[in-house]
Amino acid sequence: MSNGAMIKVRNLHKNFGELEVLKGIDLDVNPGEIVSVIGPSGSGKSTMLRCLINLEEVTRGTVEIEGAPIAKELDDGQQESISRHTVRLRCRKLGMVFQNFNLFPHKTALGNVIEGLLVVSRVGRPEAEKKGEALLRRIGLEEKRDVYPAYLSGGQKQRVAIARMLAMDPDIMLFDEPTSALDPELVGEVLSVIKDLAHESMTMVVVTHEMGFAREVSDRVVFMDEGKIVEIAPPDKLFSNPDHPRIRAFLQKML
Repeated sequence: MSNGAMIKVRNLHKNFGELEVLKGIDLDVNPGEIVSVIGPSGSGKSTMLRCLINLEEVTRGTVEIEGAPIAKELDDGQQESISRHTVRLRCRKLGMVFQNFNLFPHKTALGNVIEGLLVVSRVGRPEAEKKGEALLRRIGLEEKRDVYPAYLSGGQKQRVAIARMLAMDPDIMLFDEPTSALDPELVGEVLSVIKDLAHESMTMVVVTHEMGFAREVSDRVVFMDEGKIVEIAPPDKLFSNPDHPRIRAFLQKML
């Protein structure tokens, strides 16, 4: 099924008990592509991201990361059994940044950035700290090296969370509404870091409610509603002349 796409999704379903949250998602994300996912609350956007990185188990369907399946639907409709170890290894190619930062409160900014290098990648501390300091410089927080999360602003926390993911050298970055927990005046500093990654051709899927950002940065925009993809289009097309009345109604409220 692989055709060179970094992420390939076919017929993705996710149920929570009797509740069907994803109802047959098909999506390809190509190398270096920035795909923004927009839509109303409860449409399944975050659940889709969590299925891509195996934080939620797929109920039915196929998900490939760089050609390797983490979930696979067989011809008879059954799901192929893939070991958890194999799935974890394949998902290491992805980094995910959450709404609420998820930093370790007892570790400094540098300590948060290098934790994965020390624990997962088994990198020596001197090498890890050198890389962590370089990443803090990259996101403009070199002076916050020894500061704990309680003393960082929301925007600074989210930038540290991004640096922590970059430390693991992911091939693909997933962002789950990375600015939704921020005060409005702090949104720009986080979006600026993400824009810099876009200019470096990092493959990204960004769930966002920032319509201006989605329009400016994205190669394609996905609109989801009620667990389905309603339309996928370049941003100029989707924001200026969407095919579906549901999208036009949504954008009238958001813009």
